[in-house]
Amino acid sequence: MTTTAPDPSQATPAQRRKWAQYLADERAEAATYRNLAKRREGDERDILEKLAEAEGRHESHWLGLLGGEPQRMPRASMSTRIVAWLASHFGSIFVLALAQLAEARSPYEADPYATARMAADERIHHEVVRGLAARSRRRLSGTFRAAVFGANDGLVSNLALVMGIGATGVSGSFVLFSGIAGLLAGALSMGAGEFVSVKSQRELLEATEPNDYAHRGLPDLDLDANELALVYRTRGMSEAEAQRKAREVVANAHDGRMPAPHVPGEDHEVVGGAWRAAGSSFLLFSSGAIIPVLPWIFGLSGIVAVVVALVLVGIALMLTGATVGLLSGASPLPRALRQLAIGFGAAAVTYVLGLVFGVSVA
Repeated sequence: MTTTAPDPSQATPAQRRKWAQYLADERAEAATYRNLAKRREGDERDILEKLAEAEGRHESHWLGLLGGEPQRMPRASMSTRIVAWLASHFGSIFVLALAQLAEARSPYEADPYATARMAADERIHHEVVRGLAARSRRRLSGTFRAAVFGANDGLVSNLALVMGIGATGVSGSFVLFSGIAGLLAGALSMGAGEFVSVKSQRELLEATEPNDYAHRGLPDLDLDANELALVYRTRGMSEAEAQRKAREVVANAHDGRMPAPHVPGEDHEVVGGAWRAAGSSFLLFSSGAIIPVLPWIFGLSGIVAVVVALVLVGIALMLTGATVGLLSGASPLPRALRQLAIGFGAAAVTYVLGLVFGVSVA
């Protein structure tokens, strides 16, 4: 169902200023996609360039309503300028994630001067950018997962440890050494566990993928009486497809044309490397776990050390939560607050237990 757009000549000065703002934002978004395209190759570059062209169509719409360049051209919105700056300097997955959020917040559906096609375009753009971001997420998911969870576990577990021990009333040096011991124990455990986990995943993938074990015997198979078709049927082919494939492969082998060596699928890259994941877990757990201990390292003690530790860890938890939110294409603030609540909740429990234990010992 189509509706007639209001007469542009009846627009108020406020509405015309909004059109100029839309124009500025569209130009900035087009520049963002062009800058991202410069850092991509092949299909991804073409997709980003076409997104920039689409933003150009929207730009033409607002120029038409304004009757040409406005006398006073506003700057693009702050969020749009930040994304554009990041795209021109970095071109990373973070930029794609931010662009995904920006496309999801398009105001065109509620603006009577924007066409239904423009609103539909923005919805499609959101899905396109989400797809591009998903490609990047898949490429880094194994190592990134280990890194984020390693850092977060280090923050929460060591904060809970030093809070619980500190609440018992022991000396600052005892809290410090307990925190360092917790750091080393946790980092080694995380690294070893991540290595075993990823290594096991890769071994399971290798065990389920086709291999070249039977290739050496292909030239010796009878063209009309062999069980090669059964191999292809176990891989999901129909009986007719398997028979046709088997006959073709055996005939080629008789002529000296052996099948190409099997190349592992992209699932291996999604899982990531075992040593890389283990190293990330160890380093990121350590970098997270050292933060709650910093006040005691620098000689603070008592309630002052506790407050400083809480502030430092709170900032770090919100940063990790916001990062995960951005990379998942969601708003960063709710994820940041969720991380903060979980971390401080765990610390509060151990702190109360430490107080109870300290009182009972006294």
